[in-house]
Amino acid sequence: MQEPAITEDLIAAHGIKPDEYAEILRILNREPTFTELGIFSAMWNEHCSYKSSKIHLKKLPTTGPQVICGPGENAGVVDIGDGQAVVFKMESHNHPSYIEPYQGAATGVGGILRDVFTMGARPIAAMNSLSFGEKDHRKTRQLVHGVVEGVGGYGNAFGVPTVGGEVRFHPAYNGNCLVNAFAAGLADADKIFYSAASGVGRPVVYLGAKTGRDGVGGATMASAEFDESIEEKRPTVQVGDPFTEKRLMEACMELMRTGAVISIQDMGAAGLTCSAVEMGDKGGLGIRLDLEKVPQREANMTAYEMMLSESQERMLMVLDPAKEAEAKAVFDKWDLDFAIVGETIAEDRFLIMHNGTCMADMPLSRLSSSAPEYDRPHVPTPAAEPLADVPQIDPIDGLKGLICSPNYASKAWVYEQYDSQVMADTVRIPGFGAGVIRVDGTEKKLAFTSDVTPRYVRANPVEGGKQAVAEAYRNLTAVGAKPLATTDNLNFGNPEKPEIMGQFVGALDGIGQACTALDMPIVSGNVSLYNETDGQGILPTPTIGAVGLIAADEEPILDYARDGHVALLVGRTGNHLGQSALLYEVFNREDGDAPHVDLDEERRNGEFIRANRAWIKCCTDLADGGLALAAFEMAEASGVGVHLDTDNTAELFGEDQGRYLIACNFDQAEALMGAAGQAGVTIHTVGKFGGDTVRFGASEAPLTELSGLYRGTFGEIFG
Repeated sequence: MQEPAITEDLIAAHGIKPDEYAEILRILNREPTFTELGIFSAMWNEHCSYKSSKIHLKKLPTTGPQVICGPGENAGVVDIGDGQAVVFKMESHNHPSYIEPYQGAATGVGGILRDVFTMGARPIAAMNSLSFGEKDHRKTRQLVHGVVEGVGGYGNAFGVPTVGGEVRFHPAYNGNCLVNAFAAGLADADKIFYSAASGVGRPVVYLGAKTGRDGVGGATMASAEFDESIEEKRPTVQVGDPFTEKRLMEACMELMRTGAVISIQDMGAAGLTCSAVEMGDKGGLGIRLDLEKVPQREANMTAYEMMLSESQERMLMVLDPAKEAEAKAVFDKWDLDFAIVGETIAEDRFLIMHNGTCMADMPLSRLSSSAPEYDRPHVPTPAAEPLADVPQIDPIDGLKGLICSPNYASKAWVYEQYDSQVMADTVRIPGFGAGVIRVDGTEKKLAFTSDVTPRYVRANPVEGGKQAVAEAYRNLTAVGAKPLATTDNLNFGNPEKPEIMGQFVGALDGIGQACTALDMPIVSGNVSLYNETDGQGILPTPTIGAVGLIAADEEPILDYARDGHVALLVGRTGNHLGQSALLYEVFNREDGDAPHVDLDEERRNGEFIRANRAWIKCCTDLADGGLALAAFEMAEASGVGVHLDTDNTAELFGEDQGRYLIACNFDQAEALMGAAGQAGVTIHTVGKFGGDTVRFGASEAPLTELSGLYRGTFGEIFG
């Protein structure tokens, strides 16, 4: 088939800027072929090259004694003792999910699961962080249904429990929803598999499902803004098959036990192109591919289509040639394709052959590690204006305003569509802060959480970035887990706008400060830019996924509040209402500054909670909605009323950071107060649990009435 001529329009359609094309001409010393143009487009786009973010990502803390493998591989790897490791990562599938919600979300789950089992880890937990437009927007209902069904459809069929996550709504996401998927798995610390190819003349093997035309150009599409041509992009969304992925995982795990695997990489964004280039580049080798050997499910596929297809459930491997027959037998057993499609070569070349014709011949190293790197202009976000007075409100009315919003109502309608119990190791299901999973065969437990408050980040990127990490730290601490490490999913608008780039730089500054202070290094992650439609960007949303460990000799904090328990508040209260949930949901305001995050206090208070867990029956951190929402949610989950001593709006709904609400017996409260005094931690009694009402000062409502609103709102809006 005749390849099209290279024109300015074709170059622009591939997202390649004039200066980048000039660099391509310099590298090749000639005009690229159509296939080469597609390969450069795939490898140099934002989604694969991180060209706008790389310079700033290098500033993040990524090491620590617990870190086995940091950023740069398919997923991060952290030591959890006893020769075991947890492998985890979070990744976005935003653009595909807006275009085709079910398949976009489903293949997002499939992709993140492959990132984990490619490293040799069996997935044990999944989470998702979802951001949608306002509830009455014409697309929101369709997106919510499609995305939630896609997440559940893939994860449930694959057989991994979904143990946590978050769902938010804001007009800024009307034209660009966010779907961030997280997965974690367990592996032996000395049996981690990496992607760097090694050895010249070794076979490059294609594994898994056949290649089709779905997803061609998906990575390039994910590196551009949306406009009125959005429907034309539907063919760039992949189609997933969780049952094939399950077989692929089992085949890979069996294959890894044979010793045949030299290196392995999943085919995610940019498919065969990205997987081959990354394997070769990390190993300092070239790769030759013979595309007629690629298993195909559609007729007459071109080299361009095969190289850029993002068909799902596929892997690429460098194989020990002595074990070829043994390896092929494993994939034959699981009824999956196994095809030698090329070999490693000594020269720095990416050589693509198709039926004897050379379709591409380019320096492989220039495609990945030598991709463009930009230090884009950025301007700091201006300091927020001081918050205007917030009127006093009847506190029960304020609480109702929160729990009748889809942002703060129970998300049971969502997570009940996910299987959170499969594998039978789930200790705590979604809906109660961090999810908790038993480490099978041990007494250890792992906790997982996902956090960010985008309104904070927009108002003050540095404090908002710090707060996202700090809240993840508190969520893990509240269940008794020691925070180990984080993964980030950095969702922002167009980086070519200095104010957007300023948000990105500021947020990374805050994230880096918090990860360092709280000993939670970033070990993996993803950057998703150009989240805009017709020039309107999303709220800056740097989602933080975090993992914590409850050691074998430690008890988790997973009990409930009981009648007669004392309500204790740990941490200082400064009545901060700027950018609060109450302002947004009740007064329709988004003004004031984000709350300040004192990282020393965060660490001190967290260590106090974990050290004194024996005296704590139930614990939650305070975040959106402040003390009022935290107390209600603890009471509602426990089936017991709560009475707080104050009816002051700022005291109840202020969102000062570093705080925890504890339920415990009276004698335990006395012991905690004594321990807090010795540790320099602020603590005081704010009320008690008991009865069948929620009472703030003199304002009161039956718990059953409030619980009905809380549990019924989301289903009434979207059910």
